[in-house]
Amino acid sequence: MFKNRAVTLFLILGGFFIANALVAEFIGVKIFSLERTLGFEPFKIRLFGNQDLGLNLTAGVLLWPVVFVMTDIINEYYGRKGVRFLSYLAVALILYAFVIIFAAIHLSPNAWWDGISGVTDDPKTSLTSMDLAFSKVFGQGLWIIIGSLIAFLVGQILDVMVFHRIRVWTGDSKLWLRATGSTLVSQFVDSFVVLFVAFYIGADWSADRVAAIGLMNYSYKFLIAILLTPVLYLAHHWIDRYLGVKLSQELKDKASNR
Repeated sequence: MFKNRAVTLFLILGGFFIANALVAEFIGVKIFSLERTLGFEPFKIRLFGNQDLGLNLTAGVLLWPVVFVMTDIINEYYGRKGVRFLSYLAVALILYAFVIIFAAIHLSPNAWWDGISGVTDDPKTSLTSMDLAFSKVFGQGLWIIIGSLIAFLVGQILDVMVFHRIRVWTGDSKLWLRATGSTLVSQFVDSFVVLFVAFYIGADWSADRVAAIGLMNYSYKFLIAILLTPVLYLAHHWIDRYLGVKLSQELKDKASNR
């Protein structure tokens, strides 16, 4: 099997795609300040009546742009069927991981591990309950899980549709246009769907707050999508060298008709 470079490449791309999607789901529970991370004071932006908005993002945004770029690469060589297969597989594995983690949360903790192992002399790092910390980090709310999975699937479907529509117009040229264009459209929808489901339906956020936070998140994703365009060309260059000109073109031709 590993002598077939097309199959080997699909396994590598698919594994990286699923790993990034899975990790993004679990680190997304952390909210961080991009401005403070970069060493300057947070912005104080007023948007749709919401004050003091800054680039406070979920840690998952570090990886979601990578996932959508991987989608475009897989789309280029393996077509819509390849992307759909990996997207459905990723959702199934993410759901499986959540089930296992929720089961682990409800296991009775060892007394020493729960109440003693996390206690230190430093009040900034000391924990009174390791089990509570474990539950808080991994026990994401049901609406957040539902919202993120719906947003992921909708984003993937849109990415594939826009990518192939642009490819019909441009042919094999203008890779940057179909890849970046499809990513910008899909991430725009992804940014708002997850907030709408998780916090407008599942919590008490107002529509204007969803719109404001969604727009701030999308602004970051927009910038990252543009910055990742050279990486896309480097990835294609490496793949074309690995596959060879003939096999690479055969895969692209088949992908455009799938």
